[in-house]
Amino acid sequence: MNWEYWPSSFFYLPNLPYAFYLATKAKHPAFFSVANPSIKSSGNGTESKFETLNLIPTEYKPKTILHKSTDGILDTLKQLVEEKIEYPLIAKPDIGFRGLLVKKIENESELKSYIQKYNINIIIQEYINYKNECGIFYHRHPNEEKGAITSITLKKFLNITGNGSSTLLTLILKNQRASLYLDVLKNKAHLNLNRVLDKDEELVLSVIGNHSKGTQFINGNHLITKQLEATFDDLSKSIKGWFYGRIDLKYNDFSEVENGENFKILEINGIISEPTHIYDAQNSTYFKALKSIRNHWKYLYNISMINHQQNKIPYKSSREFINEIVELRTYTKKVKSYSDL
Repeated sequence: MNWEYWPSSFFYLPNLPYAFYLATKAKHPAFFSVANPSIKSSGNGTESKFETLNLIPTEYKPKTILHKSTDGILDTLKQLVEEKIEYPLIAKPDIGFRGLLVKKIENESELKSYIQKYNINIIIQEYINYKNECGIFYHRHPNEEKGAITSITLKKFLNITGNGSSTLLTLILKNQRASLYLDVLKNKAHLNLNRVLDKDEELVLSVIGNHSKGTQFINGNHLITKQLEATFDDLSKSIKGWFYGRIDLKYNDFSEVENGENFKILEINGIISEPTHIYDAQNSTYFKALKSIRNHWKYLYNISMINHQQNKIPYKSSREFINEIVELRTYTKKVKSYSDL
């Protein structure tokens, strides 16, 4: 009954009439393809995360390499040494979303197994050991100096507190949130479900900041300030051709993020970005979530119109855009089949 866990279709199908209205108004069904000119199809999910990461200023970018499906494992391991990427590290599909196959890798043996198991292009990224993670949604009109932050999502990793007598499995089963992710947690090799946690001992069950991995999304919009927006104005201008989307980042203290210091960007998301604060069911409602999605589509429309009409950026053809989506569906099925192995 908790709408936070409903399928994504429940949030988008009710909004389709508004999407058709915007497309009719723009006189093109793929009008949104020009919102972020530097990203393939403005970030419709088919773009390479590795290529998008390379748009980020070096100071904010984690050390990252790309293992292509045609690369040899030994060459990739050599590149890790050259880039000084140490274990633990993060491995994830170069094209992917919603946490599919994102994994923290503890050693070389695990990495070899991951690469051999998944015959796709893989991003290998240093593990950023900052305490906190959040998603910040930003948009800016291309011909204006200042933009706006419309969503901040604080992420609380799934954790368990011991009582000195119960096994980890028992504690998970008794925890309302953790029990929903038992199937995911059973596949984590580093978790000993028979272990008895000491009294008041806290154990983080997942360090992947994705809803599908158990991370709780918390509305952090109270943290939006003029200083934070000014920081993201500067960041947006340093990422050529990015005007709309969500940046996921890790940090220790939010005041440092506000001042543009000491944080790392995990990835940039484009037009399929969500203002993920809407999934804070304790501070919102299903209908407010639907409205927030429509509001962000309106921002997307305005940015796209400026890029097309004033900056003369051509729309992607409808046929080409549809072909990309069909290819993405085929690829996603492949990735999901891997997740069942």
